Amino acid sequence: QVQLVESGGGLVQAGGSLRISCAASGRTFSITAMAWFCQAPGKEREFVAAINWRDVDTYYADDVKGRFTISRDNAKSAMYLQMNNLKPEDTAVYYCAARGYSATYYEAQAYNWWGQGTQVTVSS
Repeated sequence: QVQLVESGGGLVQAGGSLRISCAASGRTFSITAMAWFCQAPGKEREFVAAINWRDVDTYYADDVKGRFTISRDNAKSAMYLQMNNLKPEDTAVYYCAARGYSATYYEAQAYNWWGQGTQVTVSS
């Protein structure tokens, strides 16, 4: 089992930056990929970015490419999302997800461990 805890959310003005973090604990050696998803009120949980734990290949949703950067620190079992040029439509709860097998990166159902989420609010 893997436990995930997000941190770093908050309120930021449009055009600003924020970095959110995800700390993994437990059987972290079993992690093969991690990802960020977001969910705004009344909407489905949406893919934001993912990273392959071994190859460090990264994957992004089209609307965050060039603005967000996903990274990981294997030694700390941590994952980060640097968010630049934030927009009001980025406002959502951001969830950290992980899995221990191979699957698509883009679907929430492909991840079996989840954090509780951290709120990101972008004011206009």
